[in-house]
Amino acid sequence: MSDDEAARHRAKMEKRKAVQDAEVAGKTIEKGLLIVHTGPGKGKSTAAFGLMLRALGRGWRVGVVQYIKGAWETGERFALERFGDQVAWHTMGEGFTWETQDRDRDVAAARAAWAQTEALMADPTIRLLILDELNIALRYDYLPLAEVVEGLSRRRPDLHVVVTGRNAKPALIAAADLVTEMGQIKHHFAAGVKAQEGIEF
Repeated sequence: MSDDEAARHRAKMEKRKAVQDAEVAGKTIEKGLLIVHTGPGKGKSTAAFGLMLRALGRGWRVGVVQYIKGAWETGERFALERFGDQVAWHTMGEGFTWETQDRDRDVAAARAAWAQTEALMADPTIRLLILDELNIALRYDYLPLAEVVEGLSRRRPDLHVVVTGRNAKPALIAAADLVTEMGQIKHHFAAGVKAQEGIEF
């Protein structure tokens, strides 16, 4: 790179930095966020647990309520158990609907999971709460959508909540501060590759 090219690059980056700094300085609100990870692509829960790891690194106490997934032996649960009381983990589901084949049981499990969610939202020591696959419970009407959205909306101001699962309801999306849709471009399952330890669980 010539001296002139280097000088032009530096000037361009100085202007960009000034714009970026001004934009960052204009953001003054600090609040608990309602975050939704949805869409057909892989990685919704994985991203939520990555965020949880970041929060744990900051010394936060965090909670997990798993709505659908049953007693899977997952790597993330084994890893997070090492944090002891810093993590409140509750697997409340009994498996996917095609496994249980019992709607009344699924509804009862979802109601119990929502009660646990309300208890954790009321716990002032919890700063981040992951509601894993809550979108699935809402999709199948295991819980009243209006009750859930209202409950999440009246959470205490400093609590961050992440909701995962496909097919997020429009009312939940409207109430959220941040919504990410995971798209699926290519998936190894389509090529006959099974779910693998350390990647899917």
